Amino acid sequence: MKTLMSLLKSIDYLDVIGCKEKEILRPCQAEAEDIDNQCIYWISDKRLDLQYKLLAGTVICSRNLTHFVPQCTYIIVENPRRVFKDILTHHFIEKCDPFVSGMAFVDASVIMGKDVTIDHYAVIESGCIIGDNSVVGSHTVLKRNTIVGKSVVIGCNCTIGGVGFGYEKDQDGQYSVLPHLGNVVIGDFVEIGNNTCIDRAVMGSTLIRKNVKIDNQVHIAHGVEIGENSLVIANSMIAGSVVVGENVWISPCSSVLNKTVIGDNCMIGMGSVVIRNVNSGETIVGNPGKVLSKISV
Repeated sequence: MKTLMSLLKSIDYLDVIGCKEKEILRPCQAEAEDIDNQCIYWISDKRLDLQYKLLAGTVICSRNLTHFVPQCTYIIVENPRRVFKDILTHHFIEKCDPFVSGMAFVDASVIMGKDVTIDHYAVIESGCIIGDNSVVGSHTVLKRNTIVGKSVVIGCNCTIGGVGFGYEKDQDGQYSVLPHLGNVVIGDFVEIGNNTCIDRAVMGSTLIRKNVKIDNQVHIAHGVEIGENSLVIANSMIAGSVVVGENVWISPCSSVLNKTVIGDNCMIGMGSVVIRNVNSGETIVGNPGKVLSKISV
């Protein structure tokens, strides 16, 4: 049984209004109809209209909340969503012991760190290296010589290190594949969703830097480099030899032309088609992509 007092010990908060002696059974959505006094949930400043509908439970909110009822307890914080995330992570996520499934294939040459999880039917080919506390999901394939850092999470049905889409015409005018002799290097704390493909470089490495987050159904082509702390969201396509800077947000269904350079702290809008270099701090929208705004960096 979790208590509100035990939750408060694990978070930073500004104030608590109401009863601290509560049992917390489950997290909830603020809009849920079955909220009771043992629920904990959060509301953002964009949905402060909900404060007039809250009749029970523990509410994580900012100082901008103005309406309080005796039945609720209010935890006042700077960033309600972040605090709710921390509570979910530390108190409500079931932690599984690391394991290597007997139904996975792991080549004898693979080097694995401590507490690595390889789920059912995953395939880890020769020469791969996997760092401590990393997870490879079911049916995911790490092709030869892929390097995975520490605390990396790779979802299900991914192919990491496959041959890129590079072809050259032979003497008869027929296309034949250009050999890809490179690999993929994934930095620490990277997270990759399901059904995503990251191709190995022709020469050298495709680089996914530290703390990058990649969504489901993303394609990252050969020789791409993605800078630290960037996010690439569902159905995006990043073509060969693109360089993405740090703290870049690439929105869903975006496409980036090969050999394009995107600077730091950029935003690529939903469905945008990037066909030229993007300077640091720019927001790009549309097809073809145009500058909507720019911040000083």
